[in-house]
Parts: sequence; structure tokens; C-alpha cells
Amino acid sequence: MKIRSLLLNLAVAAIALIVLFPLVWMASVSFMPTGEAATFPPPLVPSRWTLEHYQDLFLNQGMGRYLWNSFALATLATLLALSFTVPAGYAFAKLRFTGRERLFQLLVAALVVPAQIGTLPLFLMLKGMGLVNTYAGALVPWLASIFGLFLVRQYALSIPDEMLEAARIDGASEGQIFRRIVLPTLQPIIVTLGLFVFLGSWNDFLWPLIILTDQSNYTLPVALAALSREHVQDVELMMAGAVVTVAPVLILFLALQRYYIRGMLAGSVKG
Repeated sequence: MKIRSLLLNLAVAAIALIVLFPLVWMASVSFMPTGEAATFPPPLVPSRWTLEHYQDLFLNQGMGRYLWNSFALATLATLLALSFTVPAGYAFAKLRFTGRERLFQLLVAALVVPAQIGTLPLFLMLKGMGLVNTYAGALVPWLASIFGLFLVRQYALSIPDEMLEAARIDGASEGQIFRRIVLPTLQPIIVTLGLFVFLGSWNDFLWPLIILTDQSNYTLPVALAALSREHVQDVELMMAGAVVTVAPVLILFLALQRYYIRGMLAGSVKG
């Protein structure tokens, strides 16, 4: 039994090393002098540690502006998504209204439709509204997601009806019930959904590329793609840009990992 456990731990450690190696090498290359990563065989650690590529990104390439664009858009997308999705998911789980089940079934059925199909109609609609090349247009796809609504609904089903009815009998309004009972109970799934939305909007490449035409409005993934066309041979600079893009969301995920795992596990058990 101990040998089996040891082998399992070794296998998990080997898989972890395989997964982490590209990230570690990416970070290592970003500190190498220009051209060192192109040698064969590629070095694992820099012969001389340097910050010149990060300085180039922020002083000459405008990376600070793109970093702020991504942070602002991802934060607003997360707040707006939670503002729309959490009340809607709770309503579908616990409130009675005409056509609730049929409407929810139609929404779930729409999950099988690829999101890319709606890209062109959405772009034409926003163009007619004058929202092309604006942050408002970039935020529209994140206002509410069917997956998020489904996630919140399944978790909200675990809230006992007796607790809600007791609050109503005590004279609490629906708004008070939602703020004082529902939101604290849904905290794990709210953090989980918020993390999903933030990571998705931060890493999104296609929609910002379509809707944002002014380079000053670019997000990090779009700016990094544009930068790679100009500095295709500068591997170290590209790796530094990748580190700047990946590091914030990696830190955020590690900081909220406890809530994320609790939300996913509790939702799977209670839902």
C-alpha cells in the first residue's frame, strides 16, 4: 500500500513538473539577454539576469497602457456579469413566474450554439449603436452568460425553501432576503463565477480584436499579438510580454483557489 501511494505521488509530481516547465522556462527566458534563447540547445537559466525586456515593454512599447486596459475591462466585466447573473440564477431557482421552466430549458439548449456564430450579428448591432472601438462594446458579451446563470441556479437550489419562507413570514422583503440570506449563502459560487469571468475576459483575444480598432484601446492579448508581428525574432521580449499577461491572473487564481475549489465541490454535492 505504501509503495502504491509513493508511486502515485511520484506520478503526480512528474505530471506537475511537465505542466509547470513551460511556465518556468517562459519566465526564465524573459530575463535572458537578447538572442540567448535562440541558441541551441536553449539554456534553462539566463547566463546574465536582466530586466531590459520588461523596461522595453513598459517604457517603449506601452505595455502599462495595455495592462490597465485589460485590468479595467476584466474588472468591469466581472462586476457586470455578477450583477446580472447572480439575481437571475437565484430567480430561476427559487422564484415562481410564468414560463420559468420553459425559458430555462431554452437557455440551456442555447449552450450548444457556438459563441462565434453570434459574433458578426453582435458586431453589426453594436456598429449601428456606435459602440465599435469603445469599452462598452467590448463589455457587452460579458453582461450575462448562460453558463453562469446555470451555475448559480444549480447552487441556489441548495438553499432551503423553509429558510426563505421564514424570512418572508418575519416581514423581510425579497430584496432583504436576497441581500442578507441569499448572497452570503452563494458566496463560494459567486467567487467561482467571478473568477471564471475575470479569467475569460482577461484572456479573450477574438472579440477585443474585432471590436477595438484603436491601438491605444488594445488589451494585453491583442497588444502582445501585434507586438509579436513587429518583434518576431525577439524571443526574450515576447516571453516578457507573456509573463506580464499571465502573472496577474495566475496570482489571482492562487489567491482565490480556496473559494474556487469550495464553490465547485459544494455545488457538485448540493446541486
